[in-house]
Amino acid sequence: MQYRKFGRTGLFVSELCLGTMTFGGSSGIWGQIGDLQQSDAEALVGRALDAGINFIDTADVYSEGQSEVITGQALKNLKVPRDKVVVATKVLGETGSKGVNSAGASRYHIMDGVKASLQRLQLDHIDLYQIHGFDPATRIEETVEALDTLVRHGHVRYVGVSNWAAWQIVKALGIAERKGLARFESLQAYYTIAGRDLERELVPMLRSEEVGLMVWSPLAGGFLSGKYSRAGEAQQAEQGSRRIAFDFPPVDKERAFDCIDVMRELAEARKVSVAQIALAWLLHQPAVTSVIIGAKRVDQLDDNIAATAIQLDADELARLDKVSALPAEYPGWMLERQGGVRRQRVADSLSRG
Repeated sequence: MQYRKFGRTGLFVSELCLGTMTFGGSSGIWGQIGDLQQSDAEALVGRALDAGINFIDTADVYSEGQSEVITGQALKNLKVPRDKVVVATKVLGETGSKGVNSAGASRYHIMDGVKASLQRLQLDHIDLYQIHGFDPATRIEETVEALDTLVRHGHVRYVGVSNWAAWQIVKALGIAERKGLARFESLQAYYTIAGRDLERELVPMLRSEEVGLMVWSPLAGGFLSGKYSRAGEAQQAEQGSRRIAFDFPPVDKERAFDCIDVMRELAEARKVSVAQIALAWLLHQPAVTSVIIGAKRVDQLDDNIAATAIQLDADELARLDKVSALPAEYPGWMLERQGGVRRQRVADSLSRG
């Protein structure tokens, strides 16, 4: 297991992060995603820690708070030293009494949300507190100021964001810098070999501003797990697969199947799973800090962990890049055209230095 620097901070996190969305579900959407209860969840947490994973991600809305409860109890039951694990959670969705102010990124909801999460997790602080999505009803300045208050009071160590556009993140970073506030150190976003959209605007912004990237749903909700193929599309999902009842995140299936075809060839040649190739590709992307993996069984978790040992060579990466490349869009193709000469001059000067 490798450990990567977390954004601009001095914190190091494992290249894989254990996601807990499968913990605690009983009905509705959460039951479809996962219904692991305490003992099974603890087995996953213990195995992840044994493998060197020091990063765990949850959210207050997962299974209506039960994911946080189970995660916190697992850390307590396993007697995990507090300084051996980085715990991340999120706030935005409707929680608590379901009132008009029980959701959003307002100071009101954030202050209530962090107290409730700390109680459910049985922790005295949260290492990474993330805004789970964009709230169009709240000024970005209010959100940034509220998060800074949490950092100053010691309730959280670092703050991050999930599912925001590049312009929104840069605006928040500008506000934080201008006012001397805690800034977003990470973005949690969807990224797969079959869904590279964030490379257009978000990845350049992340690298420019030294913001870390946590990847959610790296197997596209199971679509890149190896269970799906173009030939057997009608019968391919195993019974109980998340994609049967919850077809998320959206996938361009034709492009995804093109990627799967190449990944299956590489997987068969290396005698590994298709899922491992999909995860390994992500771990080779320079912008990625940590890839969030979720599982329902220990053997699934072990298969995901094994991806960290795969070193794709230049030819394999080139094949994967070619089959998964995004179609050109403006202004990207114009930036590439106009900046090509200057970009090559920079590359030449660096190579000589």
